[in-house]
Amino acid sequence: MPPNRILPDTCAWIDFFRGRPTPLAEALGDSLMRVEVVTCGVVFYELLQGIKNQSEEVLVQNAFQALSHLEMTRELWISAGQLSAKMRSSGHTLPFSDILIATIALDSGSAILTIDRHFEPVPGLVIVNGSL
Repeated sequence: MPPNRILPDTCAWIDFFRGRPTPLAEALGDSLMRVEVVTCGVVFYELLQGIKNQSEEVLVQNAFQALSHLEMTRELWISAGQLSAKMRSSGHTLPFSDILIATIALDSGSAILTIDRHFEPVPGLVIVNGSL
């Protein structure tokens, strides 16, 4: 059964906003029409740090105003630390930002739309592969 809530990784938004005709951008476009697309502070931060001009920033901020925004809580910070420790003990080290994205997705019942394979070993995480 396809997920009913998607948390796109930053790479999906980059392709989408740049108008790249990639499977990842197409998957995000389809998701925006079919399911609830949510975002979080980490993805918003990563996009904003790569903004090239004021018009890009306005585009990103306007687009994100229409989405549900999920935030880290004290409990999620604890979960993120525990997830990171668990992943490291099993031989997988994820970037800090991706641990946060995975933690938020797990807590909210969201699937992650991405092409980044390092999310794959996260237990219980539903991944929508954007490279298909």
